[in-house]
Amino acid sequence: MMVFGAILMLIGFITGIAILWTVGMVILIVGAVLWLLGTMGRSVGGRRHYY
Repeated sequence: MMVFGAILMLIGFITGIAILWTVGMVILIVGAVLWLLGTMGRSVGGRRHYY
């Protein structure tokens, strides 16, 4: 999820499409939060680890 967000941000930056940049940033942040919750041992979506 974080990789997908980074790719969208890169495409948005290169092409100058602001919505891709914004969506990529949101996906990157959500992916980072889910990753942090998974590494702290909290269940995310019914799973012990999220990756």
